[in-house]
Amino acid sequence: MMEFHEEWTLESALEILQHPTVDSTIWAEAVEWLMIYGPPEIQELLKQASGHATQESFPELKPQGYAPDGTPCYDISELAANVGISEEEAREKLQKMEAKHGMQHGFGEDDTSSLQ
Repeated sequence: MMEFHEEWTLESALEILQHPTVDSTIWAEAVEWLMIYGPPEIQELLKQASGHATQESFPELKPQGYAPDGTPCYDISELAANVGISEEEAREKLQKMEAKHGMQHGFGEDDTSSLQ
Protein backbone atom coordinates (compact mmCIF):
# COMPACT_ATOMS: atom_id res chain seq x y z
CA MET A 1 0.00 0.00 0.00
CA MET A 2 1.28 3.45 -0.93
CA GLU A 3 2.08 5.80 1.94
CA PHE A 4 0.16 9.11 2.05
CA HIS A 5 3.27 11.20 1.33
CA GLU A 6 3.83 9.13 -1.83
CA GLU A 7 0.27 9.56 -3.15
CA TRP A 8 0.84 13.11 -4.40
CA THR A 9 3.46 15.33 -5.96
CA LEU A 10 3.54 19.08 -5.77
CA GLU A 11 2.43 19.28 -9.40
CA SER A 12 -0.48 16.85 -9.01
CA ALA A 13 -1.74 18.49 -5.81
CA LEU A 14 -1.65 21.96 -7.35
CA GLU A 15 -3.38 20.69 -10.48
CA ILE A 16 -6.23 19.30 -8.35
CA LEU A 17 -6.61 22.62 -6.52
CA GLN A 18 -7.02 24.44 -9.83
CA HIS A 19 -9.42 21.94 -11.42
CA PRO A 20 -12.91 23.49 -11.78
CA THR A 21 -14.96 20.32 -11.15
CA VAL A 22 -12.83 18.12 -8.91
CA ASP A 23 -14.45 15.91 -6.25
CA SER A 24 -14.35 17.61 -2.83
CA THR A 25 -12.76 14.57 -1.13
CA ILE A 26 -9.89 14.52 -3.61
CA TRP A 27 -9.51 18.30 -3.30
CA ALA A 28 -9.31 17.99 0.51
CA GLU A 29 -6.66 15.25 0.22
CA ALA A 30 -4.56 17.46 -2.06
CA VAL A 31 -4.81 20.35 0.41
CA GLU A 32 -3.93 18.00 3.29
CA TRP A 33 -0.83 16.82 1.39
CA LEU A 34 0.21 20.38 0.61
CA MET A 35 -0.23 21.47 4.24
CA ILE A 36 2.13 18.73 5.39
CA TYR A 37 4.55 18.14 2.51
CA GLY A 38 4.23 21.22 0.31
CA PRO A 39 6.76 24.03 0.11
CA PRO A 40 6.85 26.33 3.17
CA GLU A 41 5.30 29.27 1.29
CA ILE A 42 2.29 27.15 0.25
CA GLN A 43 1.98 25.71 3.76
CA GLU A 44 1.91 29.24 5.17
CA LEU A 45 -0.79 30.38 2.72
CA LEU A 46 -2.93 27.34 3.56
CA LYS A 47 -2.46 27.88 7.33
CA GLN A 48 -3.58 31.49 6.92
CA ALA A 49 -6.62 30.40 4.89
CA SER A 50 -7.42 27.72 7.47
CA GLY A 51 -7.18 30.23 10.31
CA HIS A 52 -9.48 32.64 8.46
CA ALA A 53 -12.00 29.87 7.73
CA THR A 54 -11.94 28.77 11.37
CA GLN A 55 -12.60 32.32 12.58
CA GLU A 56 -15.43 32.79 10.08
CA SER A 57 -17.11 29.42 10.64
CA PHE A 58 -16.48 29.02 14.38
CA PRO A 59 -16.02 32.53 15.84
CA GLU A 60 -16.51 31.28 19.41
CA LEU A 61 -13.62 28.81 19.08
CA LYS A 62 -10.44 30.29 20.54
CA PRO A 63 -6.94 28.77 20.64
CA GLN A 64 -5.97 27.41 24.05
CA GLY A 65 -2.28 27.66 23.20
CA TYR A 66 0.22 27.46 20.38
CA ALA A 67 2.35 24.57 19.15
CA PRO A 68 6.13 25.03 18.96
CA ASP A 69 5.78 26.08 15.28
CA GLY A 70 3.19 28.76 16.17
CA THR A 71 0.15 26.80 14.98
CA PRO A 72 -2.93 27.51 17.14
CA CYS A 73 -4.06 24.61 19.33
CA TYR A 74 -7.69 24.15 20.33
CA ASP A 75 -9.35 22.19 23.11
CA ILE A 76 -10.45 18.90 21.57
CA SER A 77 -13.77 18.86 23.43
CA GLU A 78 -14.58 22.36 22.08
CA LEU A 79 -13.56 21.32 18.58
CA ALA A 80 -15.76 18.23 18.77
CA ALA A 81 -18.75 20.19 20.05
CA ASN A 82 -18.36 22.81 17.30
CA VAL A 83 -18.33 20.25 14.50
CA GLY A 84 -21.06 18.10 16.04
CA ILE A 85 -19.15 14.95 17.00
CA SER A 86 -18.23 13.35 20.30
CA GLU A 87 -14.90 14.01 21.95
CA GLU A 88 -14.12 10.30 21.59
CA GLU A 89 -14.73 10.46 17.84
CA ALA A 90 -12.54 13.56 17.59
CA ARG A 91 -9.71 11.78 19.45
CA GLU A 92 -10.05 8.77 17.14
CA LYS A 93 -9.84 11.02 14.06
CA LEU A 94 -6.77 12.75 15.51
CA GLN A 95 -5.08 9.40 16.19
CA LYS A 96 -5.81 8.24 12.63
CA MET A 97 -4.33 11.44 11.20
CA GLU A 98 -1.22 11.05 13.32
CA ALA A 99 -0.80 7.44 12.18
CA LYS A 100 -1.46 8.37 8.54
CA HIS A 101 1.06 11.21 8.56
CA GLY A 102 3.58 9.75 10.99
CA MET A 103 3.61 12.99 12.94
CA GLN A 104 2.09 14.59 16.02
CA HIS A 105 -1.01 16.70 15.46
CA GLY A 106 -2.42 16.75 18.99
CA PHE A 107 -0.60 18.63 21.72
CA GLY A 108 -1.07 18.68 25.48
CA GLU A 109 -0.73 21.68 27.76
CA ASP A 110 2.93 20.82 28.37
CA ASP A 111 3.62 20.98 24.62
CA THR A 112 2.07 24.40 24.00
CA SER A 113 2.68 27.97 25.02
CA SER A 114 0.36 30.91 25.48
CA LEU A 115 2.47 33.07 23.16
CA GLN A 116 2.49 32.75 19.39
